[in-house]
Amino acid sequence: MTYDTGFVRNGHSAREPFDPEVVQRELAIIRDDLHCTAIHLIGGDPARLEQAAGWAADLGLEVWFSPYPLDLTTDEILALFTDCAERAERLRETGADVVFVTGVELSIMNKGFLPGNDVQERLDGLFVDPKGKFAEVSKRLNTFLDTAVREVRARFHGKVTYASIQFEQVDWTRFDFVTVELIRSAEVAHVFREGVRTLVAQGKPVAITGFGTATWRGSGDVAPRSMEIVEYDKETGHPLRIDGQYERDETGQATYLRELLEIFDDEGVDSAFVFLFALYDYPHRPNPEDDLDLASFGLVKVLENGAGYQGLNWEPKEAFAAVAEHFSG
Repeated sequence: MTYDTGFVRNGHSAREPFDPEVVQRELAIIRDDLHCTAIHLIGGDPARLEQAAGWAADLGLEVWFSPYPLDLTTDEILALFTDCAERAERLRETGADVVFVTGVELSIMNKGFLPGNDVQERLDGLFVDPKGKFAEVSKRLNTFLDTAVREVRARFHGKVTYASIQFEQVDWTRFDFVTVELIRSAEVAHVFREGVRTLVAQGKPVAITGFGTATWRGSGDVAPRSMEIVEYDKETGHPLRIDGQYERDETGQATYLRELLEIFDDEGVDSAFVFLFALYDYPHRPNPEDDLDLASFGLVKVLENGAGYQGLNWEPKEAFAAVAEHFSG
């Protein structure tokens, strides 16, 4: 399971507050109710990642320690990684099972690999001439990863990986896992299983991260873009409202996850991290135009007011039950 400790952009965290008691209870629910054995901890605050990793390790979960830089320069990314690598090593030395993840989708999420001031500008530019730019961005990324992995391994002595997008053409010889953000859309559904099989056939253990879909009808057909139904504050980047009329479809989200988990099992994937437990800044609201949970990949819908499941501020969606049933088997 992927668990958000707070995406950080321009110094602001998308998860406030970060309540230690709540986090510990949610991690226990992920282990006990969802039957997960490993946790992919993402976020931009090293202290939060270290805290959550310690609590997860105390629960016996395998910890994938994953700093998630957003709109940083390569120097800033490297500083984040080295800080987190030292923290992850301290945890590993206690006997915890820890994997270090040297970033997620770095080429589009950060500066220095593609032109553009934000993710959308970088993506727009990338697909003007994708074939030529794929090779160029992959070269820049691999050069950076050479340095990043060397610095991380100097501080962290466990297994290391990187959560890639397929076009990045990562050189996997430097890593212990092949890790791919792999989301099925209607465009690739007919070759999706074969693509997973090809990844596994490379011989190195394969981890799948980033897979899931939003909670509106039809979102699974455009899953990599299914969050693009939200209007954002131009200054802060915070989600504000839904940009049109969409029908809630929890059953569709649950079915999508169930189908992908079955494929990953059938084809011999080593680890599959559902994206994600909750998106805390995409709350559920009664008015569909304000219901940000429609765009959320979360297995739970976050409530703005009132207590929910076990007194926490969320309720499980159908996807929660689907994932729990699959992992309990």
